[in-house]
Amino acid sequence: MFSQPAYLFLLLLLVPLIGWYVWRMHNADASLRVSSSSVLRKYMLPTWVRHVPFALRVLAIAMLSIALARPQLTNRWQSESTEGIDIMMALDISGTMLAEDLKPNRLEAAKQVGSEFIIARPNDQIGLVVFAGESFTQCPLTTDHAALVNLFQSVQFGMIDDGTAIGLGLANCVNRMKDSKTKSKVIILLTDGSNNAGDIDPLTAAEIAKTFGIRVYAVGVGSYGQTRVPVQTPMGMQYVTMDSQFDETTLRNIASTTGGAYFRATDNNSLRNIYEQIDQLEKTKLRVREYSKRTENFMPYLLAALMLLIAEILIRYFGLRTISN
Repeated sequence: MFSQPAYLFLLLLLVPLIGWYVWRMHNADASLRVSSSSVLRKYMLPTWVRHVPFALRVLAIAMLSIALARPQLTNRWQSESTEGIDIMMALDISGTMLAEDLKPNRLEAAKQVGSEFIIARPNDQIGLVVFAGESFTQCPLTTDHAALVNLFQSVQFGMIDDGTAIGLGLANCVNRMKDSKTKSKVIILLTDGSNNAGDIDPLTAAEIAKTFGIRVYAVGVGSYGQTRVPVQTPMGMQYVTMDSQFDETTLRNIASTTGGAYFRATDNNSLRNIYEQIDQLEKTKLRVREYSKRTENFMPYLLAALMLLIAEILIRYFGLRTISN
């Protein structure tokens, strides 16, 4: 296994180098007339010896090329258990999600923490449904989490008519998961309101989810007491104060009906803790996958190249002698 296999193409340079050497040796043949060769025989070396320095250089270049390619040894195999589950995230994008009790507001906080949750679960298929007065699928179930996070971050208030169609958003998620063959299926429903739009009652949608073996984790977002919400008026953006109340009873019933759980997020930290709890509750199922730990092994090739170059120098300038008058 090589970390930088492109450097192995340097070995191709040896082909023209060897060709040039053969051509030079062929054209360098010469003859010498002497009365008797008996005197010279004791000084003569076998013909192949003169090719040894070049052979050492070729081998040195080969070793250096392999070292640059960074060969690696696989010295450990382990088993890792991974099998993802299917998760649909249902996100409320109604006007009240712009309330600033979470920073910078409820919607942006939900997008940030939700994106962190997605990135932390690389083996799961995750999708996104948004809802307000209506509902649509922002992203179907996918393992391309980079694309999903981008789509998640692009969600904004005003994409659809205002309102809070919790039942419709939940039913949309169920529709996206009902044909899945995965044994574990989960919906994370995040809202700060009470159902006031859509044709599907939230508890009816919960019963349908239960039929398909889908658990719902319901997250109610909003601090206790009053909070400021920006509202667009003819005079521009104005802030109004509203009570941070919503139908927690329905959210609790949705969770209990499907075997999930209900959580209340009153600030950014509690929202992040909720996602961490869900992450712990929904540990992945087991499937064996092998992977290896690799260590660098270029040093022996680098040392071999150095030794071959030293050997070439010693043989060329000290081992071989030129007989001169």
